[in-house]
Amino acid sequence: MRVVIATPAERTHFLNLVPLAWALRSAGHEVVVASQPELAGAVSAAGLPFAPVGRDHRLRELTRRLYSLPGAADAVDWGDERTWRLPWNVLRVHYRQIVGFWWKAMNELLADDLVDLCRTWRPDLVVWEPTTFAAAVAARATGAAHVRFLWSLDLIARMRGSYLERMAEQPAHSREDPLGTWLSGLAARYGVEFDEELVVGQLTVDQIPPGMRLDVGGRARYEGSRFVPYNGRAVVPDWLRRPAEGPRLCLTLGTSSTGWYGGDSSLLRSSIDVLGEVEAEVVATVPPKAREELGTVPSNVRLVDYVPLHALAATSTAAVNHGGPGSVLTSMSYGLPQVMVADSRLFDTRLLARGVAEAGGGISLEADRVGPDDLRRAALRVLEDEEARRGAAELRGRMRSQGGPSALVGRLERHVTDGRT
Repeated sequence: MRVVIATPAERTHFLNLVPLAWALRSAGHEVVVASQPELAGAVSAAGLPFAPVGRDHRLRELTRRLYSLPGAADAVDWGDERTWRLPWNVLRVHYRQIVGFWWKAMNELLADDLVDLCRTWRPDLVVWEPTTFAAAVAARATGAAHVRFLWSLDLIARMRGSYLERMAEQPAHSREDPLGTWLSGLAARYGVEFDEELVVGQLTVDQIPPGMRLDVGGRARYEGSRFVPYNGRAVVPDWLRRPAEGPRLCLTLGTSSTGWYGGDSSLLRSSIDVLGEVEAEVVATVPPKAREELGTVPSNVRLVDYVPLHALAATSTAAVNHGGPGSVLTSMSYGLPQVMVADSRLFDTRLLARGVAEAGGGISLEADRVGPDDLRRAALRVLEDEEARRGAAELRGRMRSQGGPSALVGRLERHVTDGRT
């Protein structure tokens, strides 16, 4: 069968899809990745065919500008139940903003070309990351089956359900559905009628281990699949091929917070200073510019520009990260207890970090409230506490209980066949 894998030009979102893309190709299926031109290098490096669609987005630049404004950092945390108790007039403004500023802005740039690609190439299946709503429209417009592939918790489906529940409580004149209104208009341009399947897919692939998934009130139909770490083309250095001589702590605060929000290096600096007091080798992945700003670091800290995270996790005892799905799920897949210092601006990181902590896999801290003593105690616990190691090992077992991408291919084949039937 022919498969289009659709994603915006976000490298981390794409990397999450690569293991499935190669499983499909290995099973004999034709695969093409469709995204904005900026993603061409990452797709080529993964050895996959690429079809550029639409124009590159400027969301990172615009977001950095937005968050430089006074009060902008007070945006709501969509994973916090308190958000859904806000007054309706406040809640709908925030929801309108996330739909318009993120989802609509991203999809409008690629929708025409993506639909044209599907009409020309005639895929049997479209696999789309969960913000690429235009891919569901393109699949419906051309008669293809379509499947949503999550990179984290299904917060988007949770948000959709919670918003519609609050909207139903309002008098008719106060009701407003920004996502439904926009997506209805987008779908109509291509002769497609809107329904909730365009939001949640015919099927949703979820890599979160059983027991940690969000309750979305039956809005989506799920297939579980084991997370397989892939960090892009990389060379494993000599020192990383040998077992660590003692406890090793992997420190990665991700590129999302700086790339999207223009964050400063204060959290990184304070984290390195605190972890310099811990009896462990600390390996910190730090971009070259940030390394220059850091200057001298404690003797137990090794700064590296980049190493494949899965190779570092395989030799580590524990991890400290920013709560990003790639870092969290990679650490989880190697059974590492982890400290997650999550920032509410990064959409789902606090919710994911709390979920891992509640499942016994680590400790959740909030970036805007964490102090040096909090981080030190948390790091010592994940390095030394037997209960933390047992919890992380149990989570790894739950992850591995799910079939991987190769097993998922067969289920996707059946989904396409059933849809035709």
